[in-house]
Parts: sequence; structure tokens; C-alpha cells
Amino acid sequence: MSKGTILSGMRPTGKLHMGHMSVLENWVKLQDEYNCYFMVADWHALSTEYQDPQGIREKARDMVIDWLTVGIDPEKSVIFVQSDVKEHAELHLLFSMITPLSWLERVPTYKDQIIQLGEQGKDINTYGFLGYPLLQAADILVYKATAVPVGEDQLPHLELTREIARRFNYLFNSHVFPEPQSILGKVAFLPGIDGRKMSKSYGNVINISATTDEITTQVRGMITDPARIHKTDPGHPDVCTVHTYHTIYNNEDVVGIEASCRAGSIGCVACKKALAEKLDRFLLPMREKRARLEQNPQYVDELLAEGAKKARQRAAEVMAEVRSAMKIV
Repeated sequence: MSKGTILSGMRPTGKLHMGHMSVLENWVKLQDEYNCYFMVADWHALSTEYQDPQGIREKARDMVIDWLTVGIDPEKSVIFVQSDVKEHAELHLLFSMITPLSWLERVPTYKDQIIQLGEQGKDINTYGFLGYPLLQAADILVYKATAVPVGEDQLPHLELTREIARRFNYLFNSHVFPEPQSILGKVAFLPGIDGRKMSKSYGNVINISATTDEITTQVRGMITDPARIHKTDPGHPDVCTVHTYHTIYNNEDVVGIEASCRAGSIGCVACKKALAEKLDRFLLPMREKRARLEQNPQYVDELLAEGAKKARQRAAEVMAEVRSAMKIV
């Protein structure tokens, strides 16, 4: 039985943080089960960052290095930059000719993000932002992806992709595109060091490439039980950011640590010290691999060039089918 095909990607934001780990770990597993295309979505970045596009390529390289450090394997998966495969733009253009405007306007995140990003001083009342779910559909369908790993918030976008695939196939009496299914992976919520969502904009992240000193400093700054004043006070682990990290990265000791916290027999300083040591051991192999890759930047550039070549070959095959179905060969 042939493998299915997956397309997934991220906007280039530079070095990644631990909030990305569960998604990346899911990618690592999927590349043994599917033909995987992992894309640096630099055109998508322009939908909100069009006023300041400089540095996108360097951020892309930094992000790809983190992909490699966690186990994305270029021998198993195609890793490429979106703008290096022009067929994405061509299919997006053709889809824009057949997609009703109302389909894009009803995407749940559209109006919310206009308000949210507008409050940050960004004007995204543009066609590019309105049409980015259509570009996502082109990203997916240009490889005939049969499945897409998504979070629940992205399900409406994937449903739009299926609707576009159905509409194209119906209008042109063809079977060019499959209707890709969702793969809902378990995404562990990992808060930032201040308890909010981990985000570079909040300055509350722990980078995958963090040094021992950076990890120690960031863990020391984590929010703990606000009601616990003295070391001997009974703690409430369920409201403690440090405990959340222990449940994910210190599974073998978390039961004992939780009991000691509730009993007031372990203080927050010792608890944070134990966590920092666990995180440092966990991130050490990735940090060492990043150091080796940073010494050889040409390797990453060559890897992306080879990935783009493979992606273009597949995308060109699909676009030939598209043009044939539309009789615009």
C-alpha cells in the first residue's frame, strides 16, 4: 500500500522555542508514515509583514536548523522554502478565479485577526491577507496532500481546502485533487515563563537552542503558586508553571515532586533547580547539533535547494494535470 502525502509548514520566525516542540515531535513521527513536505511559509509571512520583509531568509535558515535538530530528516522528507516553488503562486492564482469571495470572508479567524493585528499597528486590510487561506489550499493541493497535521483552530481552513478541491473537480469534470483529511495531533500546552501563551512577542520563551545559563535564568523567572510565601507552606502544583513543565519533561519524578510540594517539604528554588537541570539535559543534544550546523551554513542552503528541486518536480506534475483539466495547456 502506497504512503499518503502530507504538507505542513511554518512561517519563518527565526529560532524556535519550546512551545513548538509538540508540533515538531509530531512531524518527526509522521515522516516515517507519510511522504512529507515541510515548507517554510515565507509568502504567508508577507501577508502580515509586508512592510518589513527584510531578514525573512535568515529567519528561515534559523528555523530550518531547529527543524533538523529535533529530527526532521532530509533523507525522509522534502524541506523547502515556499517562494522557491512558483507553482504555489500559479495554483493560488487559478483558485482565486473560481473561489467565491464569501468563502474567504467567512473564515472564522479573518475578522478577529484584522482587529487583533490592527491593535498592534498593522494594516492587513489587503487581498493578500484575505486570500491567505486560498494560498494555504494551493500549498496543500499542489502536492495532492492526502492529510494535513493541524490544530483545532485550523480545521476551518482545511475544510475550505476540501471545498476548493471539490469545486475544481466539479467545474472541470476531473479528479485532479484529493480531499485532504486532518491529523489532529496531541499538542501539549506549554506556557511561557510568565504563565501566558509562550510567544516571542511576550518575551516569555525558552528557545530550543537556549544555553545552560539561559535555561537557568528563565526557569528561575517562572511563575509559581502565588499563595505560597514560605518554603514550608503547602503548595498548589495545579496553578504552578514549573509543575506544568515537570509533567511534560520530568515524568519520572513528577509524582514525588508534586507530593513534596503539597506537603511543603520542597521549596520553589529546589523545584526550579531540578527542572532547569532536566530541561538542560533534554535540549543539550539539539544545542550541540545546532552548533555543528551553524558552522556549515552552506549545508542548510544546499539542503533547501535540493528540497526545492524535489518540490518543484512534484508541483510541476500536478500543475500539468491542472492545466489539462482546465484546457489551458
